[in-house]
Amino acid sequence: MIHYTSCPVCKNESIEAKLSAKDHTVSQKQFSVWHCNNCTTRFTQDVPGQDAIGAYYASDNYISHSDTKKGFINSLYHLVRKRTLVSKRRLLINEVGMMKGEILDIGCGTGAFLHTMKEAGWAINGLEPDAIARKKAAELYDIHPQEPARLFELAPGSYHAITMWHVLEHVHELHAYIKQIADLLTPNGKLFIAVPNYTSYDAEIYKEHWAAWDVPRHLYHFSPQGMEKLLSMHGLKLNAVKPMWYDSFYVSMLSETYKNGKGNVPKAFFNGFVSNLKAMGDHKKCSSVIYVIGK
Repeated sequence: MIHYTSCPVCKNESIEAKLSAKDHTVSQKQFSVWHCNNCTTRFTQDVPGQDAIGAYYASDNYISHSDTKKGFINSLYHLVRKRTLVSKRRLLINEVGMMKGEILDIGCGTGAFLHTMKEAGWAINGLEPDAIARKKAAELYDIHPQEPARLFELAPGSYHAITMWHVLEHVHELHAYIKQIADLLTPNGKLFIAVPNYTSYDAEIYKEHWAAWDVPRHLYHFSPQGMEKLLSMHGLKLNAVKPMWYDSFYVSMLSETYKNGKGNVPKAFFNGFVSNLKAMGDHKKCSSVIYVIGK
């Protein structure tokens, strides 16, 4: 277990316990979420180390690894994903300013986004820690991701775009990853990081039942302020914050189940809608956000 005595992002020692959240996916255990009073990042305290965390992903319900369509929420996820893959491709091309280039997707799961970029003519490379997901990527798309350790063997300045779609919150070697990613970008390359946002309204509604805590798999719980601090420590600059409007509905549906023991789709959709409404004027309040980052 990893016990932090200082913030894993800014290293400040002004940290305190904030809430206790349950692992609803695998272990049913409670984990403590702590808060940094300096950079406002939150983090899961006493998390399993890198060699032990794998057991907490061993579930057919963990969609990014299994690609499961079982159940209403997972079926809806796949339906929405078709739209979000296209919107991510458009965002990337617009921000990078190139129709084709070299892309690295870290934590590529079963390869759906890399497949989308490959079809658009991009040269692709993917890293994925889970062997089942790597096998699925090969079966579904003839894409062959490599293990994450390869990240530190790639040539500097190789990629016009690097993406981490809901991945950074899972990475034990947080600062080492960001430092290496900065080195891998071309001078005008862009990094895209999508993460849940605990400062959103749906997080405020559901509190300890908010599904995006996803303890202990989510090691960190980023605020926009905390993300900017992390990037600045490695010579990176936040260029834009983009909303992920669908996530508030998906997270609210899971949160309803976690809170009440059963789903309440109308209430979840209402809460998701209100969360998005409150974020209309400030995308930094969206349930999940995409940070567009340059050197």
